Amino acid sequence: MADVLAAPQQLKTDSAARTLTGISIAHWISHFHIFVLPMLFPFLKDRLGVGYIELGFALTIFALVSGLTQAPIGYLADHIGARKILLIGLCLGGFALIGLGAHLSYPALIASAIALGLANSVYHPANYAILSAHMDEARMGRAFSVHTFAGFLGGAVAPAIMAALVAAIGGLGALMVAGAIGPLVALLLVVMGIPDAGAAKDRPEGSEKVKISVMTPAIMVLTVFFTLLSLSSAGINNFGVVALMGGYGVSFSSANIALTAFLGASAAGVLAGGYLADRTQRHSQVAAACFVVNAAIVLLIALVNLPSAVLTAALGLAGFLGGVITPSRDMLVRNAAPPGAAGRAFGIVSTGFNFGGIVSPLLFGWIMDHNLPHWVFGASAAFMVLTVLLALVTDRKPQESEARAAA
Repeated sequence: MADVLAAPQQLKTDSAARTLTGISIAHWISHFHIFVLPMLFPFLKDRLGVGYIELGFALTIFALVSGLTQAPIGYLADHIGARKILLIGLCLGGFALIGLGAHLSYPALIASAIALGLANSVYHPANYAILSAHMDEARMGRAFSVHTFAGFLGGAVAPAIMAALVAAIGGLGALMVAGAIGPLVALLLVVMGIPDAGAAKDRPEGSEKVKISVMTPAIMVLTVFFTLLSLSSAGINNFGVVALMGGYGVSFSSANIALTAFLGASAAGVLAGGYLADRTQRHSQVAAACFVVNAAIVLLIALVNLPSAVLTAALGLAGFLGGVITPSRDMLVRNAAPPGAAGRAFGIVSTGFNFGGIVSPLLFGWIMDHNLPHWVFGASAAFMVLTVLLALVTDRKPQESEARAAA
């Protein structure tokens, strides 16, 4: 009898584990694809004969498209199903890179950035909708943590993977191989049987008559918070390698090692932050404390030419602390979301990343074109200070958010 009763629970647990694995793989791809073009900046600059501001403009286009479409994609996922949206995004992003590798030109780079931006807009609304619908409520925070870890890991290994691909098959081949991973993962998710979420046909009868507003003050503040988070890390993520090479006398391989340490430690910090988020309700204070230390570390890098080993360690510590706040960041959004609107809430606040992405490539590209590589880190530290200030006003209790939504 015990075995009979345990069987349904075991099946549910296995299904949740399979779902979390598949969605985490998709999130790995999303972050990996985000870093493909920045990691190829030296190759693209040489082959296309353009400056860093032109390359930064492609990233701005990517962020602009993703920012404008992320919230609408969240609503679309609610209507036709998050799984369909996710599979389309994986394929679109992959074919965008394959096409750029097959026909390299600056117009093709801009077209690829547009397609990549649209593809990137699907991941947060679709992934969080599926996780929210199919994960155990008691383990939701840890599920978010694993999902985010996978994304950070995708970004962390991107520099090493792209460097290896360029060395083995050249820049064009690297683009095509990096792109091919997207459709292959989409096929994998189909084979795994990833469940759907958010489709209109699956809503309880009469639920479509209930209009839930997600444009609450808490969500708006969190959108600004996400924008500052993006600005505080985008310069290091996208221009850290060229800044270290141009202003610190660091070799290409050493700069990539330092960036990999920053991104890899961020991924490790996410897992640590997941346990911390489960044990505190003061998520904004966690974010503020970590970013105070981060700002000090990054400012030190901006002001002092550190030895390569110390530089790598400093960036690793900064990355770890940046990762620690991420589960708390996600819990802030979930707590602020009206009931049944987590997917749309994440779609809206995630546009903050894209707003930051619109500004940061042009800003940091301008910094590099004016031969001010130390200011890549100096500006990042300044944005971290602003993030600390805003973090202190982002904490919203779930019941407060629900009261606002009801009003």
